Amino acid sequence: MRTARRDSPTTEQRETAQESRAALEPLTVREIEVLHLIADGLFNREIAERLVLAEETVKSHIHHLLVKLGARSRAHAVAIGLRRRLID
Repeated sequence: MRTARRDSPTTEQRETAQESRAALEPLTVREIEVLHLIADGLFNREIAERLVLAEETVKSHIHHLLVKLGARSRAHAVAIGLRRRLID
């Protein structure tokens, strides 16, 4: 049986490091716009229509803002955005 090397980071340590790096990267203006629209309850298609973007582009913006905020869901992203005063 193989054992983990002591100097190898655990999954939790790797995730924490990724979140720390992501937290240093600020949201773009467009990502903040998308976060506002998520907070308003819009679906991806509605956000795409409102911002005149492809729905896949909206999904990409959402993915990036989730990673940068370290959020687990859209609702979590809104909660973080409110707490950090990125949105009101």
